[in-house]
Amino acid sequence: MRIAVLMLAALVLATDARAESDWNSAIGWQTFEAGLVAAKEQKKPVCLVFYTDWCPHCTDYSRVFHDARVVAQSKAFVMVRVNRDQHVELSNRFAPDGNYIPRTLFLGSDGAIAAEIVTDRPDFKYFYNTKKPESLLAGMEKAAAKLGSK
Repeated sequence: MRIAVLMLAALVLATDARAESDWNSAIGWQTFEAGLVAAKEQKKPVCLVFYTDWCPHCTDYSRVFHDARVVAQSKAFVMVRVNRDQHVELSNRFAPDGNYIPRTLFLGSDGAIAAEIVTDRPDFKYFYNTKKPESLLAGMEKAAAKLGSK
């Protein structure tokens, strides 16, 4: 009986974690390939987010994209979200300081990494605060100023 209760509790927790990982479809997320095409056509920078479905930090980070300020700022970018586990080679290509998750990089409309747009974390430069939108907003503001629409 005790094992059945523990298994049920684990199932509920796993289901809750998946249900809470909502990346806000209002953002207009694109695949990497479609995002690069859109960035060139629209002459907009790219906000590229690597995540996984199992990562608790990614679940927390997904909530940041519901902040009204982040939604508004996202309009200045082509927003791309990539599951690291499903796109390992792509993730490895965009891992200047490691393949950790969540990892957010800003790219020019040509697809080149703006490596200098980083957080204040010396060990994980592209790991924005997963619970405070202000962290990502600071990165978005830097990227918009440097890469802006051309």
